[in-house]
Amino acid sequence: MDDSNTIATAGSTFSQALNAAAKLPGVRIDRAAYLRTALKRHCTEGQIERAIADGPAAAGILLEIITEAANTSIRYETSKVTGLSALAGVPGGFAMIGTVPADVAQYLGHMLRISQKLAYIYSWPDLFNGDDDEMDEATEGILTLFLGVMVGVQIAQGGVAKAAAMIAAQAAKKLPQQALTKGVIYPVVKKVASYLGAQMTKKIFASGVAKAIPLVGSVLSGGLTLGTFLPMARKLQKHLASLELTKPGHRPETAHASNPLIVDGELLNDPDEAKRGR
Repeated sequence: MDDSNTIATAGSTFSQALNAAAKLPGVRIDRAAYLRTALKRHCTEGQIERAIADGPAAAGILLEIITEAANTSIRYETSKVTGLSALAGVPGGFAMIGTVPADVAQYLGHMLRISQKLAYIYSWPDLFNGDDDEMDEATEGILTLFLGVMVGVQIAQGGVAKAAAMIAAQAAKKLPQQALTKGVIYPVVKKVASYLGAQMTKKIFASGVAKAIPLVGSVLSGGLTLGTFLPMARKLQKHLASLELTKPGHRPETAHASNPLIVDGELLNDPDEAKRGR
């Protein structure tokens, strides 16, 4: 088999696993519901509504609040993946994954959950279109890049940065469909998918899941998974936090005791005023 066929096969392997994981119950995150839950302790109702409509950055939410929400999500998802998986207990869940090993789909499912949460808190638009059972190509592409960042594929960072810049520059908040499926980002997606698929083939299907992905339920699974999942989530968080999409010019980088909150882009000196809303 020549190199081009090998690359295509590896990419197809990863695509199959990614789509199987995305179909597991509980994997897809409702963006509006997540942002409402993540921000309700720190923000006014008006801020939350604007964050849902335009993203937390455009709502003028402090970076410290966004970082805290991201850290909370990482801790929550890490605790889930290091314990008995919530995805494993859903009746009929693994019946949908076909030939993809259950442990692979389950672990990828947790990676997809934290990828979505981090994307939404760092002002990315909705990644899934309603209740459609199948991912569209643009969603598959950006999730592939997110997972590539998590596992340390360097070119994935550039692809995510380009997508973020395109979203930040457009009025309509949506994924850059053309760039992710046919345009400038598409070759990067293909390379990342091929790399991830090759690693899965070599380390998972050939050598056994236990040698590549810590199995939930085994004696050492908690510690081993903590040692892989947590650093991967932190890599994606750090990269998303650095992007143009997250840092509009109207929001300060840090809060100060005398200037604790921003509401609708305006600095408030009175904490009680922020609590009441504007």
